[in-house]
Amino acid sequence: MTAPAVPRRLLPLLTAEQIGELKPELADVIEYRKSGLSVNHIVGCPLECGYCVRHVFDNFAMKTPKRLMTDEAAVAALVGHRYFRLHKTPIQLFNRATDPMLPVVKPHLFAVLRMLDEKGLTNHVLVITRWRVSAEDCAVLNSFQNLRLTVLVTHSGIDNPAIEPVNSSIAADSLRMLFEHAERYKTLLYWRPIVPGLNDSDEHIERARELSLHAHATVFTGLFFRDQMAAYYEEHGLPMPYDSTARRKIMPEHAERRILDAFDAARVTGAAPWGTLFRKTSCGVAYPHGEADYNGHYGIRELCDICPPEQIALCAGAWVKPELEEVTREARGLARSAPLRSTTVPSSSRDWTSHPATTYSTGSATSATTEPSPTTTASTAEPPSAGRRRTDPTPNDLPHLARTARCRRRRQRHHPARPR
Repeated sequence: MTAPAVPRRLLPLLTAEQIGELKPELADVIEYRKSGLSVNHIVGCPLECGYCVRHVFDNFAMKTPKRLMTDEAAVAALVGHRYFRLHKTPIQLFNRATDPMLPVVKPHLFAVLRMLDEKGLTNHVLVITRWRVSAEDCAVLNSFQNLRLTVLVTHSGIDNPAIEPVNSSIAADSLRMLFEHAERYKTLLYWRPIVPGLNDSDEHIERARELSLHAHATVFTGLFFRDQMAAYYEEHGLPMPYDSTARRKIMPEHAERRILDAFDAARVTGAAPWGTLFRKTSCGVAYPHGEADYNGHYGIRELCDICPPEQIALCAGAWVKPELEEVTREARGLARSAPLRSTTVPSSSRDWTSHPATTYSTGSATSATTEPSPTTTASTAEPPSAGRRRTDPTPNDLPHLARTARCRRRRQRHHPARPR
């Protein structure tokens, strides 16, 4: 199908005064994230998902999407960012303050994708949506020649309309549409958030397993439950999913075990090769593109034990120790003046990193090389050493980190998070 012309009815621009009233984090169009650079020059969403991250930015009440700047200015800010690397840095579009497939936002999404593609960039680009996708949209997505494009469809299956007012059948239909028409892009089932008592029944799990057959991979994760979300839940009389909030996403171990058992059974009965299950987004994105995980999670048993053997072999092959001279050159380019020491890190993560101070992974160390699983437990711990970055361990640190991880897992087995 030939890509149709996309009408450009531009969203209104916020004034400087209106932008000044936003939280600084929301007004910052280019956000540095563990998984790449995030472009968010449109804010506002009418979908009202109760667990939306916009609660954190005090922006949940803004229902009408508006622009902070033009698409051209946003692209210029991205490619001119100090941490952007041509063909390497993963890019996420409109993943923080709106849905990119809303009818009024979609023309801006396609315009940004077109500008990036016409620059000849081959970076990974992630588009996350829960809204409607048409065959015409798929034709546009297939028209980009250079970008490694992945569309992740958020599907929760939550039936409580006070928490999930958008019927999950919309996301399910979009996933099937995207998978059916995929040529130059990949599509993932982004199964999230999984919350005990809301969408972890056998029926919910089976529904997700069936949907996974209409995706190039499946990523599952728990709830990002911060203080602002808890306050919203309490104010609106919604059932509290957990007794306390957490810095990272929460995934109870017993829920994960049931999910893994269900998917294992599906594989035994001869399910299609697609629908492979991953815990981390970067792993799920890299797999259908035939690449090693660009965030370098390889070696963390709690993450990698469900990956396909061929993917583990691919990631293992990308796991090498960089030369100190190379690390020094990249670090100096980031104006880091502290003494450097060489540690074993994956070359696959040279494409990105999880902390600006060690962005040798767009150019190497990554927190994923030392952290235990941050998503498979009921709560998450602080860094094993308060005085040292988790992204910069010495070889002597590794036994301590392993012991810390084992102790944490034992505590989590005995004290799993319980829904209220």
